[in-house]
Amino acid sequence: MAILRGFLLGLGLALAGVVQGHDDGSQWVDLWASMPQEVEPHNLPPAPFTGEDSIYTNTTIRQTIHLTQPAPHIRLSLSNEFGGPSADLHISAVTIALPLNGTAGSPSIQPRTLRQVTFSGGSKSFTIPNGAIAISDPIRNLNVKAETNLAVTIYIQQGQQGKRISGHPGSRTSSWFINGDHTKAVDLPSEAVRVDRWFILSAVEGWVDKKRTHGSLVIIGDSITDGRGSTTNGNDRWPDQLLRRLESQRRGGSGMSVINQAAGGNRVLADGLGPNALGRIARDVLAHNGVKYVVLFEGVNDLGTAAEGDLVKTGDRLIQAYEQIITRLHGRGIAVFGATITPMSGPGQAYGEPRREEQRVRVNRWIRTSGRFDAVIDFDKAVRDPKNETRLRPEYDTGDYLHLNPTGYKAMAEAVDLRLFERFRNGVSSIV
Repeated sequence: MAILRGFLLGLGLALAGVVQGHDDGSQWVDLWASMPQEVEPHNLPPAPFTGEDSIYTNTTIRQTIHLTQPAPHIRLSLSNEFGGPSADLHISAVTIALPLNGTAGSPSIQPRTLRQVTFSGGSKSFTIPNGAIAISDPIRNLNVKAETNLAVTIYIQQGQQGKRISGHPGSRTSSWFINGDHTKAVDLPSEAVRVDRWFILSAVEGWVDKKRTHGSLVIIGDSITDGRGSTTNGNDRWPDQLLRRLESQRRGGSGMSVINQAAGGNRVLADGLGPNALGRIARDVLAHNGVKYVVLFEGVNDLGTAAEGDLVKTGDRLIQAYEQIITRLHGRGIAVFGATITPMSGPGQAYGEPRREEQRVRVNRWIRTSGRFDAVIDFDKAVRDPKNETRLRPEYDTGDYLHLNPTGYKAMAEAVDLRLFERFRNGVSSIV
């Protein structure tokens, strides 16, 4: 019996060591992530979950996310990056499970899949200081698959002081709020409130075999990548549809995560809805394990919001910022694919003013011909109207002449040459 106990103890320690990263054969890689940003006042949780001087008091939040690569073990990343000064986020309990019928946005879970999440070696609770993130202990032998929806349920008893919190308003996925601790509830009570936004969650990592994975593709973008115009709970943004292409065309799955680090209204050169892209490259790309490729698809909001007298300067600065981003990513051996800016003109669309269109054409010309990107993905060509190249194809347009519908997002996904991921599988060299 002593020998058996010793064997089992040794086996457990061996597994713990592997999961903690002491085995060179595997690594942690994002299976899902979402760009953290400060939640604007109109996107805060509804009452009673937002009070006069605090948020989340005695609140359970059930959220679903869409994983993009298989893994035997996972861990969660929770963010209090934008919490106010001294506004700790007291996490009381967290569970994960598969949602009922595997459905995104479901308030119900499959009871046999329910697992308790712990932190720092076994604690069910954890306090996250403002400006910080917390990574959970590994959740072992979960064996998730690519395109699996995962339900994460968080209970916060004490609440968070102030009105500044971290989240992602453009989730296009339903979350559920209810008072009390319902982290182990199979079905949330009927009074649970639906909110189509994400809160607190920033990433899910998986423990993957280095020999079998391509690592991750990170997409830096704005509302077009964040999926405005896509179907709520449908996971049919263009990155989602690219993932399905990858999964269907590679035997045994793509072995690559598709990570959407985009936010509506985001810009390359200035903060607004989230930190500017040039500034967030360190947080959203370089700080993540296993990134092999980046698609850079931003600039429309810089051109669309610039003062009329600054349009040429904005075009110059965009090109310079692209250069900076490429240089930084190449320094880590990451391949960078430049995506052309899609059309933004039409009746009543302020972004479509002719001088703004001139700069869009100019910047796209640089993206296509400069040779600075490792490859170019020509989204502009894929979705523009051949009868009027300043506009989206009518069948792809949501009606605002800027955002695409799921059919348009499918065309964007199909514009990506899948051979790029094999071609640059071993990364790129940084030229001094």
